[in-house]
Amino acid sequence: MRSDQLIKRCLLIIAILAQCSLMLQAQNKQPYSQRMTQTVMTIWKDSLTTGDKWTYDQGVILKGIEGVWQQTGDKRYFSYIQRCMDRYVTADGNIRTYRQADYNIDNVLCGRNLLTLYKVLGAKKYYKAATLLREQLRKQPRVPEGGFWHKNRYPNQMWLDGLYMGEPFYAEYAAAFHEDTAFNDIARQFVLMEEKARDTKTGLLYHGWDQSKKERWANPETGQSANFWGRAMGWYGMALVDVLDYFPAQHPKRVELLAILNRFAEAIVKYQDENSGLWYQVLDKSDAKGNYPEASASCMFVYTMAKAVRQGYLQPNYLPAIQKGYNGIIKKFIETDANGQLNLNGTVSVSGLGGKPYRDGSYEYYLSEKVITNDAKGVGAFILASVEVERLADAHSGMIKQ
Repeated sequence: MRSDQLIKRCLLIIAILAQCSLMLQAQNKQPYSQRMTQTVMTIWKDSLTTGDKWTYDQGVILKGIEGVWQQTGDKRYFSYIQRCMDRYVTADGNIRTYRQADYNIDNVLCGRNLLTLYKVLGAKKYYKAATLLREQLRKQPRVPEGGFWHKNRYPNQMWLDGLYMGEPFYAEYAAAFHEDTAFNDIARQFVLMEEKARDTKTGLLYHGWDQSKKERWANPETGQSANFWGRAMGWYGMALVDVLDYFPAQHPKRVELLAILNRFAEAIVKYQDENSGLWYQVLDKSDAKGNYPEASASCMFVYTMAKAVRQGYLQPNYLPAIQKGYNGIIKKFIETDANGQLNLNGTVSVSGLGGKPYRDGSYEYYLSEKVITNDAKGVGAFILASVEVERLADAHSGMIKQ
């Protein structure tokens, strides 16, 4: 396709996105981001977990709701974020149920919500709680090359998931409190993960890497796990675009991160299903028995590309993939129940490596985990993706009208 044809096609897609946004307003219907947030505020009420434990699931949803708050200015959404965090943050800035000694990088993610609360309200307890998580990163065990272990009980292992759990908070904290040298460390995490986990043939990244090469799930020569799990790649992509928001414009490693993002986007578009616009649980085996389109990964890829295009990290030629992906998500996974509540189907509940019972990283393992409705990670990713698609349409609607 010639460049002028591509530009015309991209402009047409932006126009369609903008027109859809205007149609929703004309019909007095809320955008999908707000409708799904209402589901969250109904089914989870003041707690985002079935138990009472500080967990990353909260952070995914609350970052989505933060985007809805920024879009609408409706204080109900901010108040919801505050109520959820206040279940855990004590008056003296400790975090109930959090144990730093676990060195679980998953536990760092909600620090982003704490930073938002501190920036808006100025309450010291949120700063103190966020600083506890920053101290965890200072002490987090590392592989010899400098990458964070995923958890203390998973020695010498880096997982793609961990980049989203730790790096966006790390970057936002560093930017807010002028820890300029931290950005060298932040960049190192992405560079090392791509260097050790990327498959040169497909461009995709394996779910995990064991530096010791001793785990049963690890390739004895490379240390890589055996498969390309969709949501793991989704975590990595979201981490990249979120970190770039805080990464200094003149930092020498910024160019390298943008190059990684471009390689990432090029790879995932190759594995987008041509008919549905979605991505599969195991990315490169769409035709294999039992594989299925997975909601959270699809939402994460749409979020990553939509935000990257809006921010200028990627070129507009990714707009067709964004539109196709988002349309596919709505068609395949979104349903409205008898009460008018929006629900998200098709999210795998969990996937990991090692542990007890042992998860061997095989294709069969990834297909064995349950697929559920309104999983917190999938719902959060859908809100994030919806906000970015809506922002993308709003950002370009004026240009189309001209």
